[in-house]
Amino acid sequence: MFQEMTWAKRSRIIQRYTRYHPLTGQVLSSDYIAIQAETIWAALKEQPPTQPVSLEKLLSEENGIPIELGELFAKVVNRLCGLTLDETKNSLGR
Repeated sequence: MFQEMTWAKRSRIIQRYTRYHPLTGQVLSSDYIAIQAETIWAALKEQPPTQPVSLEKLLSEENGIPIELGELFAKVVNRLCGLTLDETKNSLGR
């Protein structure tokens, strides 16, 4: 089960995984996967008692969650955060 997130919480997650140029403020790098994974993790309210999802599992390249499940999580969380498909693409620099 997921819960709605505040703008402030989402912004802090983005800030944590984004590096900015000290003079111009331009984005130098962003870890988009970590941003999405932590956003999903922050929006999780309840989990099943068996096989709960952890932040480590969301971030794992070897033993992570299946692609389809990750896409479903991302879609649900983006809707809860009020992000449209275009806004999601823009925030990911695509």
